[in-house]
Amino acid sequence: MSDAPVKPPVLDRIRVGSAPDSWGVWFPDDPRQTPWHRFLDEVAEAGYPWIELGPYGYLPTDPAVLRDELGRRDLRVSAGTVFTALHRGPAVWDETWAHVSKVAALTRAVDAGHLVVIPEFWRDPVSGERTEEPELTATQFADLAAGMERLGRAARDEFGLGIVVHPHADTHIATEEHVTRFLDATDSSAVNLCLDTGHYAYCGGDSVKLIETYGERIGYLHLKQVDPAILADVIADEIPFGPAVQRGVMCEPPTGIP
Repeated sequence: MSDAPVKPPVLDRIRVGSAPDSWGVWFPDDPRQTPWHRFLDEVAEAGYPWIELGPYGYLPTDPAVLRDELGRRDLRVSAGTVFTALHRGPAVWDETWAHVSKVAALTRAVDAGHLVVIPEFWRDPVSGERTEEPELTATQFADLAAGMERLGRAARDEFGLGIVVHPHADTHIATEEHVTRFLDATDSSAVNLCLDTGHYAYCGGDSVKLIETYGERIGYLHLKQVDPAILADVIADEIPFGPAVQRGVMCEPPTGIP
């Protein structure tokens, strides 16, 4: 008879949660957004035991206050979220790390294990104004890959967190080509992927194919769907992501794709 420890069933190891984004929260402070205490109340009432922190500053940033608010609602945190522009090269590292380290410290203080890292938008998510070229040069891509690896190692070594890069519409990691190129260029010991099935479908990707090909690199999952009819109009009219969301392109499963 073997004395080897028995691993718990896979389903017992899956942590299901939600995030401020599902309440329409994109910014640390916006009077049009759901107040943070209402978000916490409603996500707990909905039965989700896990949450993400959302944009830094939306939830309380004092660890003691945040732990108290979470504890009163029996909530736990799975990840923090950061936006980065590492394709701009080593010159932005100090500014990037100053922000990431604040988020990482709070994330670690509430016993979460991940940082979800979203690349910088190439056009404004609200106005749709183009702020950069949608495709990176070879040098910019190399800087992005190297910067993400550096970020992953720093987050792991200083805070014990694993980073998972989130392909996102209107960023430089969005399409299937972007994602596979990024994964092929980076080390799994430093950085892995947060697969958002909605964003990936929005940008033409096949989530099942990605899971079959790069499953060992997917460390975190956002389950979303898109409305194919609205998406077709978005593509035809070249509508930016923010206005597309206002049109209802992101829809409630199982009414959309994938």
